[in-house]
Amino acid sequence: MGRTASAGALAHVSRRAGPWPVDEARRRLPGQLCAWMLVLPIDMAALLAPALLASRYRLAMVGLATVGLALLTGGQRYRARLHISVLDELPTILARLLATIALVAGVVLLVGGDATAFLPLAFLGAGLVLLGRTITTHAIRLARTRGLVARPTVFVGGAGLTRHLAEMLLEQPKYGLRPIGFVDDHGCPEAEEVIPRLADLEQLDDVVASLGVQVIVVSEGDLPESRLVELVRRPPCGPCDLLVVPRLHDFCTQTALGDHIACVPIMRIRTPSLHGPSWVLKRLFDVTLATTALVVLAPVMAVCALAVRLESGGDVLFRQERVGRDGTVFTCLKFCTLAPRSREESATLWSVEGDPRVGLVGRFLRRTSLDELPQLWNILRGDMTTVGPRPERPHFVAKFAAELPRYGLRHRVPSGLTGLAQVSGLRGDSSVVDRARFDNFYIENWSLWLDVKVLLRTVVEVVFARGR
Repeated sequence: MGRTASAGALAHVSRRAGPWPVDEARRRLPGQLCAWMLVLPIDMAALLAPALLASRYRLAMVGLATVGLALLTGGQRYRARLHISVLDELPTILARLLATIALVAGVVLLVGGDATAFLPLAFLGAGLVLLGRTITTHAIRLARTRGLVARPTVFVGGAGLTRHLAEMLLEQPKYGLRPIGFVDDHGCPEAEEVIPRLADLEQLDDVVASLGVQVIVVSEGDLPESRLVELVRRPPCGPCDLLVVPRLHDFCTQTALGDHIACVPIMRIRTPSLHGPSWVLKRLFDVTLATTALVVLAPVMAVCALAVRLESGGDVLFRQERVGRDGTVFTCLKFCTLAPRSREESATLWSVEGDPRVGLVGRFLRRTSLDELPQLWNILRGDMTTVGPRPERPHFVAKFAAELPRYGLRHRVPSGLTGLAQVSGLRGDSSVVDRARFDNFYIENWSLWLDVKVLLRTVVEVVFARGR
């Protein structure tokens, strides 16, 4: 696995802390202490504590704690910053606490409660949160300094900046990162004076898997972006935190959302959440929406089916193999708007706008996207989801995956009835490259709120018949 540093190289660093030897890094378990284990319970306790003073408002204080935690964490697991400081986080914490208090106080008023009696309790809870954050910040910094939290870290790219960052992290354990080494296609004597070169870039996933790496830092180096994205999105790298030093970092400031190690700005790249509780909620949402839509739209679907039968005299439903999540092939359903001449044509002919075989009913169904309604059954079966990349036929998936970088990554999630690319005007005979970019952008930035936005835009598309 590339050239591994010798014991002499590891012993070269004459500082208070040095890089982990490979054997020690391999023995480290990934289940180290995490900041959320401390911060979230204390935040919750702080927001609930005032309820002990007034039993009348216990339910309101539970609501305050629930909404407050959701806003304080952004609906995600709490992650402590690298440069952890209560003063840095104070404006954001105060803004979110005030928004929480205003929201819950409004509900108290609506149900006939006394907001003037509730507000002192709410502000007391907010004050306790600030006190708790001061305590937890000090505890996290102390745990990092004493080595209780030292996350195995690998650098991508070896250059002077890699050496500088590695030295900073070794000298200042308060950042909670412990450098193991770096991966690069070329050696870098300057960086290797501090940390060893572990392997070539292509072996990044092997390094991550074998050494239990928890953090990947992309620093400097001659690294093509397309290759870099492919490397860090391989499955073994998925659970790792991805930190990137922005190019032209000398011009970067801390006015944007980000972090920093000493004076070097660091951007924390969001790793797409493709499993876990959020996706359970997404599945529940899919089942609820599909079931409701099938019941409510049953008369509309019956009219569409009758119109198709009257126009074509043939089958009402069109069945076609499509590729879904992880390359799984499933049978996709649509109302039949065009009868292919043969099975081969159905599998390999690219659909073009203005095909003369599409009748008036077919054109209307395509224009309004009503031809896609049978896919609600695909959603109910679990073949598809409500929002996601539109499914494509196996023939074209193989073709595009061989020709277009990152095309295959769009199959990390289930195929969707609608998608970000479609509501952005990329339908029918549009650029496959642009569609793949939109699909991967959706996956990288997925959230339940993004799904809601796409659905709302889909309604507008259907109402104004902006389809094919």
